[in-house]
Amino acid sequence: MKKIAVFTSGGDAPGMNACVRAVVRSGIYFGLEVYGIYRGYDGMINGDIQLLNSHSVSNSIQRGGTLLKSARSKEFMTAEGRRKAHGQLLKHGIEGLVAIGGNGTFTGAMIFYDEYKIPTVGCPGTIDNDLYGTDHTIGYDTAVNTALEAIDKIRDTAASHDRIFFIEVMGRDSGYIAIASAIGGGAEMVMVPETRTTIHDVIDTLKQGWNRSKSSSIVIVAEGDEEGNATEIAGKIKNELPMMDIRVTTLGHIQRGGAPTAYDRILASRLGLGAVEGLLSGKSNVMAGVMNEKLVYTPFYDTIHQVKPINQDFIRMINILSS
Repeated sequence: MKKIAVFTSGGDAPGMNACVRAVVRSGIYFGLEVYGIYRGYDGMINGDIQLLNSHSVSNSIQRGGTLLKSARSKEFMTAEGRRKAHGQLLKHGIEGLVAIGGNGTFTGAMIFYDEYKIPTVGCPGTIDNDLYGTDHTIGYDTAVNTALEAIDKIRDTAASHDRIFFIEVMGRDSGYIAIASAIGGGAEMVMVPETRTTIHDVIDTLKQGWNRSKSSSIVIVAEGDEEGNATEIAGKIKNELPMMDIRVTTLGHIQRGGAPTAYDRILASRLGLGAVEGLLSGKSNVMAGVMNEKLVYTPFYDTIHQVKPINQDFIRMINILSS
């Protein structure tokens, strides 16, 4: 293998640039030509591919977002789109790929390999931390710290005005950010897709706090909770408890931006190097991850289809410590 390419796909995550940097520089170290594919699978289809050198990724480890840009490609979901992408890779002589992204990215890579046998090793780049085969995904730690900074500030105003705040964090199908933010932010309650929490459960918790003379509370809501988003849930609670001063804050995309934490920079660097070494050792259709501090490779199929469970002890911890 002499030429490889790296790309980022799907939602951006802090630390993606650190991972790209690691792929480029470790590839050069091992004597490879490393290409960057801009705008994910769309760039692969359209030939937006450039040879990168060490200088191309200078001063990037601390930057949020992705210097290679990102996109979601409907055309790559078609056989014709993948045929065009393969033609572009052949044109540049690219023999292996490093895909930085999540489930959608890896699903595309798996189908692409089945059709054209170009080996791919993935790096888990998503703030949701929902990929099986790694303890943490690139961007998760930064997203949690960003959420915590906001929660700390909201708690100040909640206490000043005796208010109940419902704070919505990202996590369409995963409650990892919500749970970590709730523990770190001292929240009274958390609502996540993985566990059933009813409106009446929330009301009971708020009433218990009220009876203990707790004048303000924070409830963290993952955007994918089965009861709805934070605004919908707050509206239902307000109907039941009209005497309470209830407010809603949706943190949104600020969780995706900003400089990555030290943890995310180190994790991304380790996974980028691991992806290159995986390709050189003949691995394909696998994701590089870190479990119990060890670098591991998990088949894309397992990463996509196996559910990464949340730690139920964390839910119990929130219930105990908020009492």
